Amino acid sequence: MASRALVPSAHHGKPSQPMARRERPVFSLSDDHAMSKKILDTHNPDGREVDVKIILHVVEEIFQHAYPASIDGVLHGTTQPLEANIEALKLEENASLAFDGILEGLAYIIHKVSCELTCKCSGGGDTHSTTMAILAMLSGYQWDAKLVLSLAAFAITYGEFWLVAQMFATHPLAKSVALLKQLPDTMEHHASLKSRFDAINELIKAILEVTKRIIEFKRLPSQYISEDQPPLSIAISHIPTAVYWTIKSIVACASQLTSLLGMNYEMIAATTSDTWEMSSSTHKLRNISDHLRAELDRCYHHIQEKMHVEYYQMLVHLFETTQFDNMKINRGMIYIKDDLLPLEVGTTHTRASIEVLRRKTVLLLLSDLDASPEELLVLSHIYTESRARPELQYEIVWLPIVDRSRGWNEEQEMKFKALQAIMPWYTLHHPSLLEPAIVKFVKERWHFSKKMMLVTLDPQQGKVACPNAIHMAWIWGNLAYPFTISKEEALWSVESWRLELVVDGIDQNLIEWMTSGKFICLYGGEDIEWIRSFTKSARSVAQRAGIDLLMMYVGKSNNKERVRRINSMVTAENLSYCLMDLTSVWYFWTRIESMFYSKMQLGKTIQEDKIMQEVLTMLSFDASDQGWALISRGSFEMARAKSQIITKTLDDYTVWEEDAREKGFVPALIDYFLQLHTPQHCNRLILPGLDGDIPEMIVCAECGRPMERFFMYRCCTD
Repeated sequence: MASRALVPSAHHGKPSQPMARRERPVFSLSDDHAMSKKILDTHNPDGREVDVKIILHVVEEIFQHAYPASIDGVLHGTTQPLEANIEALKLEENASLAFDGILEGLAYIIHKVSCELTCKCSGGGDTHSTTMAILAMLSGYQWDAKLVLSLAAFAITYGEFWLVAQMFATHPLAKSVALLKQLPDTMEHHASLKSRFDAINELIKAILEVTKRIIEFKRLPSQYISEDQPPLSIAISHIPTAVYWTIKSIVACASQLTSLLGMNYEMIAATTSDTWEMSSSTHKLRNISDHLRAELDRCYHHIQEKMHVEYYQMLVHLFETTQFDNMKINRGMIYIKDDLLPLEVGTTHTRASIEVLRRKTVLLLLSDLDASPEELLVLSHIYTESRARPELQYEIVWLPIVDRSRGWNEEQEMKFKALQAIMPWYTLHHPSLLEPAIVKFVKERWHFSKKMMLVTLDPQQGKVACPNAIHMAWIWGNLAYPFTISKEEALWSVESWRLELVVDGIDQNLIEWMTSGKFICLYGGEDIEWIRSFTKSARSVAQRAGIDLLMMYVGKSNNKERVRRINSMVTAENLSYCLMDLTSVWYFWTRIESMFYSKMQLGKTIQEDKIMQEVLTMLSFDASDQGWALISRGSFEMARAKSQIITKTLDDYTVWEEDAREKGFVPALIDYFLQLHTPQHCNRLILPGLDGDIPEMIVCAECGRPMERFFMYRCCTD
């Protein structure tokens, strides 16, 4: 019969392999329900408490000093003798006294477990039976105590083994004991046995890791988490099985250690599979540890949420009740934790305690890490000016409102440091010092969203004196001190819609023009062709009317680069003056916008307030695609219109020229503007408002009808 070639099975041309056994889950209480029940049946705690922390400390000291860094040193007697490390093994005096008291009740049970380990392991008993016997022996103890007592029992055996091993080369008594245990023969082949010693050591590390995890569950604060409710109830349901596998690993370690005593090297070397089994146990325990770590993380998250709720409620209570001074609220908003110097002056990096805020008006500066350079530059100018005036007793404290639950990376750290470095006032040393409950509080109670806020706390009780003083700061600077609602009302009570309010001291040229009674024209937009045409027509009409008209381009609020280019062209072509500093352009429009929000904060309405009406008109000019102009003489004569109307009015100067001579140029201009208004128009308004501050209804500045409301999303201002 012809021989047949062996043909591989159809596995892509590869020889067939034995089917791999599917592994069971590494750690699951439901792996073996019957086994789990047996483990739980051994548990009958009688209420006794054990200070596991101090016992574990001694056990760790034993493991740390027992296994030598170099077994060669043990063999040749060059390892530092144990006596030299006595001081390192000592606990503090009070801890030693406490441990002596603990030993009075536990030495016996530790000795019993130690005997169970050495006798059963020496007699070749299986690890499961020994583990169950130990669990039964420790039935009256809690799960963490069972684990620590078992570990202490093994530490005695382990410590004695290495104590003799370290001293047999130099100490006569240790040498005699070592000879009876055949330790010299074991140590002579230490190079071949190193992998086994290392495997025992790695398994001990994994045992300690799981033990600490289980102890950590016992130390969770009961006022924030309950054992009979998730997530802790779910977590502790896994602990019995974890304790079983950990004690079983302790038994395996003890078995390995006792197997080295009284056996010659040939017998020891024959049991090569033991190292693999220990490595497998180490892998299992590390998976158990990872699982417990995940459960702990869930518990800590639950605890943190409870603590945040508690802290939040504490803040609410603080602001609702009367305080004796401002420090309790300051401490609440600037939680110092373990940092006694939580504040830092950004520009000098000088650290300070919150005592620097005592009896001072505190302005809490709220912003994220995207605060604009313009805002900080202007606020820095206001703050620096105040330092030269002793009567202005206020301090600014920056609270960076950052959602740290999403993590903290190097880019955020750099942004924080860059902002902090340009702030001459107090800042938090680091955002990590800001409690999440404070972030929640300022968002929900003070309606912080994105735009910078300045919350005023009064110097006596720390109460909120103004929910947002940033508008006052932009409009009046330090004149708004002490930045309270009553001060804001007082400042508005003497204000009216006039050119000084619109421009303030934003440009020295404007100040000089107003002082000398010149005709002043402010204009804006981003159509350079209209700007060329308008400035030419305005100069021509002014010359014919015999008036001295001075013009200034104030740009547009939301297009820096475009304004920069137009500024360059206006200057190069000598069309008019302009605000060359883009921060001044930003400040001009920010002050106009702040007037609206300041009035809103005081409960004023558009229908009844003349200043609000004029402010909305200016904001609608800025939001449109057209140019616009405002022409004024003195404080109160101001005429304003969009490009089409102002262009038509200048073109028709001959029509209203006689009125200009009789009534005055600006009054005649206003009358002609009104004649040109038609029902057909479209105004738009962009209000980058704060949460809760946008009015439900805004009327058109031209016709008084309600404007339709839309939402707009914009990622930047350029």
